[in-house]
Amino acid sequence: MKTRFLLLAASILCLAACGPKTFKLLSAEGIEVKDNNGSIVETTPTSVSLKNKGGSNGFAIYHATDDWTPYKALRWTAENKSDNPIALYVRLFENGKGNKHSFQKRYTLTPHSVRTITMDLPAPAPHPEVQEDFRLMKSNPYERLLQAQMSPIDYANIERVTFFNERAFAGAEWTISDIELIEGEKTVPDAMKLTADEFFPFIDKYGQFKYAEWPGKVHSDADLQKAREAEEKDLAANPGPTDRTKFGGWAKGPKFEATGHFRVQNIDGKWWMIDPEGYLFWSNGVVRVSHSCAVTPLQGKNLKNRCHYFEELPGPDSEFAQFYRTHDALLKPYYTARGIDSTYDFSSANLYRKYGKDYLNVFGDISHRRLRSWGLNTVANSSDKEICLMDRTPYTDRLEVVSEPIAGTSGWWPVMDPFDPSFTASVEKQLIDRKQEVEDPWCLGFFVDNEIQWGGPTHLAEVVLKTPPTQAAKKQFLSDLKKKYGTIAALNKAWKSNFASWDALLNNKADIKTTKENHDDFLTFNRSIIHKYYSNIRGAFDRLAPGLLYMGCRFAGGFNSDNVVISAGYCDVISVNRYAYTLDNLKLPEGVDKPIMIGEFHFGALDRGMFHASLIDVENQENRGEAYVRYVESALRHPQVIGVHWHQYSDQATTGRFDGEDFQVGFTTVCDTPYPETVAALRKVGYGMYDYRNTH
Repeated sequence: MKTRFLLLAASILCLAACGPKTFKLLSAEGIEVKDNNGSIVETTPTSVSLKNKGGSNGFAIYHATDDWTPYKALRWTAENKSDNPIALYVRLFENGKGNKHSFQKRYTLTPHSVRTITMDLPAPAPHPEVQEDFRLMKSNPYERLLQAQMSPIDYANIERVTFFNERAFAGAEWTISDIELIEGEKTVPDAMKLTADEFFPFIDKYGQFKYAEWPGKVHSDADLQKAREAEEKDLAANPGPTDRTKFGGWAKGPKFEATGHFRVQNIDGKWWMIDPEGYLFWSNGVVRVSHSCAVTPLQGKNLKNRCHYFEELPGPDSEFAQFYRTHDALLKPYYTARGIDSTYDFSSANLYRKYGKDYLNVFGDISHRRLRSWGLNTVANSSDKEICLMDRTPYTDRLEVVSEPIAGTSGWWPVMDPFDPSFTASVEKQLIDRKQEVEDPWCLGFFVDNEIQWGGPTHLAEVVLKTPPTQAAKKQFLSDLKKKYGTIAALNKAWKSNFASWDALLNNKADIKTTKENHDDFLTFNRSIIHKYYSNIRGAFDRLAPGLLYMGCRFAGGFNSDNVVISAGYCDVISVNRYAYTLDNLKLPEGVDKPIMIGEFHFGALDRGMFHASLIDVENQENRGEAYVRYVESALRHPQVIGVHWHQYSDQATTGRFDGEDFQVGFTTVCDTPYPETVAALRKVGYGMYDYRNTH
């Protein structure tokens, strides 16, 4: 028997008594629908229609605390009326408990589609001590088994259910209708019924989840060899596009001045790269082409031992013990900074099994052949230097300034103090250390830093004023203020402050927030920090890497207008890591016309064994391929975008990396097997990308 929970109708108790009767929204007893972000445009007795305003959009259904224990599933119909996908999140909340007691599942609504969705409501896990032992994973094995995010929830005390989306375009239209609860007994997957002694270990010797099966899962070393043989046939049948130059440029396109290095040029209102021989080039690449994509922490200063997660970690005398020591060179400092002192590299171990003792050279060779076969032409940043310097595919590199930080800033790393002499010294040393790359015609250029937390227009100025008196930026700020005001009394009058002396301000440790009185001074110095940051780097490039592209700082998602405008005066390329479905709404601030490089993007799903899909989820591998095509084609149409770099070459470790990321974001699995649906999408776009960009 089933009873209907009509979205804009009646309470659960009434539903149980009345069956599938339809009720009008505004006269329904005990039901309240709340809008999020003003996106509701129409309601009927059984539906809600919405039009997004950007950001998070949706609605919540509140009602008197209800008992959902008799029900096994929630079902509804969803319609996407827009031209782009919509990520729909449906979430239940326990009364008064907030996010800590909820159940959430995500669905992809493809463009112009209607679908009926049934969301199973799982029973509580019978052995909560198992879930309590999961750590340093963005999503855990239980969430993979459920393909949902769940914390302990009391179904007898449900407060609300929400329907919302993230990262959707303003103007996207969608409708949710015919919501109903289905009566029945809740269940959980069999693996969630296991005790701790039975469940652990849950990762096999290849780094894969034990309690799930999927196409391409490796069960033996023989499977690795079969995959290798099958791929060699595929690569032979698909050697790559025929319209490419030595450097991956467009052989059939026009030719321009050749400088022996990559450069950028605006041609008829559209930005392009120009390869060393003078041909048009558009960078289609992948980040972290590395043998160590799936390094996972075992234990550390702040990490309780996780070795019991793994079925077959090698002993100290095993030939596989070497993979306790292999690592990703760029990410190794991130592990060290978090006190992680023991790791295991499943990706390298599997390459060793697959290719033998010469696995590094074999892997480097097949990586270059793969990229060409897949229609790609760039080994993007964070890749193994040995692979880059084979000079078979153009590549980028990334420097990270390591100097005196601005105390109190945060992010992947603190913001480094550009007024401190150690800042420029760090940039110069890294450029000198990379002399071979600087002089290599295969090198596109260098990014410097990644996703710095610049904050708002006056954020850094605020932070600087509470740093220690030895902070170089603070000394500079006070020097600027002294030049403007002369005396502390004049500053106090302007700011409406009460500092006893300049030394008192220098030694200040308290928060000094932006006000209308000090705003202009804060804004001016904040901009001075940004100018100094970029000018130091630009100067180092001009002195030590003339002609090499300075490709920006890889903004995180969006643009701080001040920062972008300032950076445009120093950087050859503005770079941004843009996780979205398309780039159709990507815009630089008014008056800025510079080439844009997309430093990171990706899509992932939960149908191939990983615990977390990605920053932009899709439902399955077919949707993943479709999402890739849609994104890259939108980039090819964008007049300022000169390339896109997928993050990353191979999947992250199933049990997570230093920060817990455990995403299905690779072109290949932890066992070095390419995802066929993704490869098909790569070829679909990559083989014809120059003709597409030229005609759009």
